[in-house]
Amino acid sequence: MPGGYETDTVIRLETNLDDCPAEILGAAMEKLLAAGALDVWFAPIQMKKHRPAVQLSVLCDDATEAALTELIFRETTAFGLRRETITRVKLRRRFETVATEFGEITVKLGLKGDEVLQVAPEFASCRAAAEKSGQPVRVVFDAARAAWRQVR
Repeated sequence: MPGGYETDTVIRLETNLDDCPAEILGAAMEKLLAAGALDVWFAPIQMKKHRPAVQLSVLCDDATEAALTELIFRETTAFGLRRETITRVKLRRRFETVATEFGEITVKLGLKGDEVLQVAPEFASCRAAAEKSGQPVRVVFDAARAAWRQVR
């Protein structure tokens, strides 16, 4: 793609659910992510007869599509599934480690060519440092961003 961005092709699986308990949806999300989904999300929708419902969306690659489709049908109340191949435009990702007063934190960088456009401390790394130090995760997150900026 012009301009230094990366692209790839992924599959979006979607279904509308008006009869699936929230606890079941949460468990399904965990299983889908564990089985290789690139992303999973829910959106509130309204279906026929004015029923409130949830739209389940899953991004995946070709290698995991069959297993994720099976999981959706087994773990939710879905009777049907929409499938669409889509192209993503994305930043190249690189990981670095920064030193903070709370310990080392992994930071994800989003790059367009060689230019850093996004800096995002990894949540798991921040949470572990927060638990160890007794500080709020937000404080560790902010310290990691500041540490990355100071190095640059």
